[in-house]
Amino acid sequence: MIMVVALALAGAVQGGVSSAQAEDGGRQLLFYNHAYGVFDRATADAIEHSAYLRDFANFQVRTTTGAGGQTWTGRYLMGRETYLELFGVGDVPGKDGTLGAAGTGVSAERAGDLATVVTRLRELGISDPVEFQQTRDFGDGVPVPWFDAVLTTGEYDLFNAWGSEYRPEYFADPRGNTEPAAYPGDVGRERYLSDAYRDHLMRDVTGIRLAVTAGDLADTVPLLEAGGFAVRSLPGGGVVAKGGGTMLRFDAVPAERAGLRQVEMSLNRPVSSRHVERIGHSDLVVGPGSRAVWTFGDQDRPTG
Repeated sequence: MIMVVALALAGAVQGGVSSAQAEDGGRQLLFYNHAYGVFDRATADAIEHSAYLRDFANFQVRTTTGAGGQTWTGRYLMGRETYLELFGVGDVPGKDGTLGAAGTGVSAERAGDLATVVTRLRELGISDPVEFQQTRDFGDGVPVPWFDAVLTTGEYDLFNAWGSEYRPEYFADPRGNTEPAAYPGDVGRERYLSDAYRDHLMRDVTGIRLAVTAGDLADTVPLLEAGGFAVRSLPGGGVVAKGGGTMLRFDAVPAERAGLRQVEMSLNRPVSSRHVERIGHSDLVVGPGSRAVWTFGDQDRPTG
């Protein structure tokens, strides 16, 4: 679910650990939900029409209508708790649909945890986090509350990160095809996604590597820290964030080099041999063992 947001906020970014996080015992509140990337048309079309991907993963192509009637058309690889959302240039309105645009959603597993994240953000120096609610229209023109969300800023270059918490109204709507709660306050990712992943090889996303501008990275780090990820700086200005079974790596680059670069996935069962599937300007390497790595190379960027 891509964030299409037209907001502006001048926010400060500071480091450190909030007192709210310390009082909460450092419990992780936000977990990797999904990432999206925008690719050249050749790669997006190859993904959309790949017979291999339909066998490899619970694969879908769909158009979604969100708040304000905005629509986006994505290609989805759905796992047990996590997924990928892949676009071609122009599949998303505005700059979110430009080549190299990307985003990452991190979400709460328990009702009320997003409110704690907002408190942590303020204590990390984000004086006025951008809070909003996303809706979904199932085709009858009546928006259904989908999830609450928070951003550290409404201004970004090409990468957008947000924290979210699914709404009870969405789980209550049978058209969402969600699962019953596993515990009181369950608003988790596994409940949101179907069990169709069991019929395919892909199980979950275990690692994401993104190239983002230094400014977008600075706006992202407080959200990861507030969500309870362990964030470590890398030489060259990048960071690695770990927690909840997924590692997020961000490399700081000029805007013209930005984009989703690599995805690591776990498999439902080990495979004995190595398979390489060329998909547009990308390579999906599956096996040997219980791991797959999808690498996206240089896209067809305009020159001149």
